[in-house]
Amino acid sequence: MLKLIIGNKAYSSWSMRGWLAVRQSGLPFEEMVVPLYDDAWVETREGDAFAPSSGKVPILWDGDAVVWESIAIIDWLADKAGREKFWPEDEGARAMARSIAAEMHAGFSDLRRECPTNFRQRYMPRPLTPETVRDINRILTLWAQARARYGGTGPFLFGQFGAADIMYAPVVGRFSTYSIPVPPFAQAYMDAVLSHPFMQDWLAAAQEEEWVIEKFELPAPAAG
Repeated sequence: MLKLIIGNKAYSSWSMRGWLAVRQSGLPFEEMVVPLYDDAWVETREGDAFAPSSGKVPILWDGDAVVWESIAIIDWLADKAGREKFWPEDEGARAMARSIAAEMHAGFSDLRRECPTNFRQRYMPRPLTPETVRDINRILTLWAQARARYGGTGPFLFGQFGAADIMYAPVVGRFSTYSIPVPPFAQAYMDAVLSHPFMQDWLAAAQEEEWVIEKFELPAPAAG
């Protein structure tokens, strides 16, 4: 059976991607949640289970084979469970889906830095740096292009839920957490992602976690 090691569901965006990918595969798996940055974290990340990824989560063990990095986990699972579960059948759509998934994996560092993942909170809108706004606008442009060209009648980026949606699911969470205003088409897409059963399961588990990592908790803005 697959074994997926992930961090706190309230805070770990990369863990969410790996977890959603395994759920999307339909393959049975064992889940191991490791609290990030607690007193035992340094020792934990130096253990054998984490050695291949140098302590990064998520990390997927499949027997003696080990895969880390969310996009690599998606490809591994697509090979095992069927690529149609993750990537569009149409060649043009598949090319775009792969490209925007890779762009998400490698980019948008200003958004990540200014709006840290916290799936338990909802903050009032606040001014963002021009660099973060640029990241947001680029993401909205990608979403608009995917929906317009390949969304069809389905609610997700390429119609059916797949790898591109998995890669952008934490961004949907960030936009929601920080009350970032988006146009109606993007809000409809975000609503579809947030209401997906896999996302609902993850978000419910995040709410139930007792761990708190202070550096990911922002003070509420003053009223008035």
